[in-house]
Amino acid sequence: MKSSPLAPSSHLDTFARDHLPPQDQWPVFVFDRPEVLYPEQLNCAESLVDLHVREGRGQRTALHGVRNFESASGDFSWSYAELQDKVHRIAQVLTEDLGLVAGNRLLLRGGNSPMMAACFLAAIEAGLVVVPTMPLLRAAELVQIIDKAQVHAALCDSLLLTELQHCMTPGHMHYTPLLHQLVTFRSADSEGLEQRMQAKSGVFMPHPTSRDDVCLLAFTSGTTGKPKGTLHFHRDVLAMCDLFPRHVLGMQDTDVVCGTPPIAFTFGLGGLLAFPLRYGASTVLLEKHTPESLLQTIEKYKVTQCYTAPTMYRQMAGLAKGYDLGSLRHPVSAGEALPDATRHLWKDATGIELTDGIGGTEVIHIYISSAGDQVRRGCIGKVVPGYQAQIVDDNMQPVAPGTVGRLAVRGPTGCRYLDDPRQQDYVKDGWNLPGDTFVMDMDGYFSYQARNDDMIISAGYNIAGPEVESALLQHAAVSECGVVGMPDDERGQIVQAFVVLKPGFAADEAMSLQLQEHVKQTIAPFKYPRRIVYLAQLPRTETGKLQRFKLRQHKS
Repeated sequence: MKSSPLAPSSHLDTFARDHLPPQDQWPVFVFDRPEVLYPEQLNCAESLVDLHVREGRGQRTALHGVRNFESASGDFSWSYAELQDKVHRIAQVLTEDLGLVAGNRLLLRGGNSPMMAACFLAAIEAGLVVVPTMPLLRAAELVQIIDKAQVHAALCDSLLLTELQHCMTPGHMHYTPLLHQLVTFRSADSEGLEQRMQAKSGVFMPHPTSRDDVCLLAFTSGTTGKPKGTLHFHRDVLAMCDLFPRHVLGMQDTDVVCGTPPIAFTFGLGGLLAFPLRYGASTVLLEKHTPESLLQTIEKYKVTQCYTAPTMYRQMAGLAKGYDLGSLRHPVSAGEALPDATRHLWKDATGIELTDGIGGTEVIHIYISSAGDQVRRGCIGKVVPGYQAQIVDDNMQPVAPGTVGRLAVRGPTGCRYLDDPRQQDYVKDGWNLPGDTFVMDMDGYFSYQARNDDMIISAGYNIAGPEVESALLQHAAVSECGVVGMPDDERGQIVQAFVVLKPGFAADEAMSLQLQEHVKQTIAPFKYPRRIVYLAQLPRTETGKLQRFKLRQHKS
């Protein structure tokens, strides 16, 4: 529980533990299931890789990838034994060549490639704190992360080197003296990681970390424009693997996984790396996906689980009939609200039920979800076993079923921000408050309404932006849309829609009138968008989340 003492740390560099928030600001942690009761000494990477080799599963396929940096071409795969060898060699480079010690932060920069995965796992095996960064981040964003996390060393994909080099160049506007060691991977350079690995034995004993040692410093994806650093323990990484994929997806060693979220993002870290490795399954790590290439990947590798955002499923639905998706059991949607229109579009096109889920970087992964015949229309699902959730009012009092309120959640994982006063906003009375407005029915199904700050109050009416978006998406002309409240002298706020039209439709007054009438006929008429702005594309984070704060800043 919240007041229980932490297991002694193995870290020589105590920065991460020293900068945890005060324990009286932590959520209550719930360990009421045997699968989340871990031994005091725990290295989660050892559990994801070495354990399989030790128990005789070393020849099973762990990772699939594509060569795009060597002279050779074509797909390749690594067994668990091959992955272990690479992980151990990289860990040796980190500790012997770079001299890193347990608790040091290591910045990782790369797309979804097997080498990025191996670097991630190696850093954790070495007892380091991994600070993964999204491939699209620029120097201005990277330097903030480096400074806040006090990072001195980095491993970087050679294809993504430029922005990080800016941070190491004296005189550059984003220079920081903190970062002084940088090794590139997927590089033929004589000082690159691959060349250094060749000189190592591959014999490495995973550092004897504690279950309560920080192993991951994950920065939020920036839908608010102000990313926060979240601290996760070794036990947190295993807990996310031992609840949602086990109880909701029924994951097993025969599963094959693919998807789009970066493994630098906890949605991708879980779905595309930690989940499959925990179960001895395999994952396809490809760096750039279009709807077509993702469908091709599912068909080619006989993928059973796919992880991506609602927008991608909507785009894939229109192409799905040209592919064999017979292997796919669980297409998992998360990262932002799944419109009911998208769920039905996908189901009509494929015959496969989408598995919706809500999670977050603060709680590391999904905590509400239902799959298969447990899916209920208009609902995300029920609480994942191991978690607890309730709907509360502004005074943190539980409200009756059917009443709209704030979502509160707790379980074996939860929010611990790195040096951030917003800790006290996210955690109240021992509950994590993700900032979402929900309603729960009598059967314990949770339905998303909006982000708390996305509720639009117009002439006294409460209007959820995602509900209006879902209505607009049912119109044949609409490809994508985002809905926000904009200031209005008469009504306080008005509903304003930003719409991306499909090819062949004109962005004119007639279309606006048609869309407004469509919304009036689909949901309560007072919710229709009084202003419609047409865009070529919507502002999104690298993980696919709509950046509504940018829509609110739009000058129309």
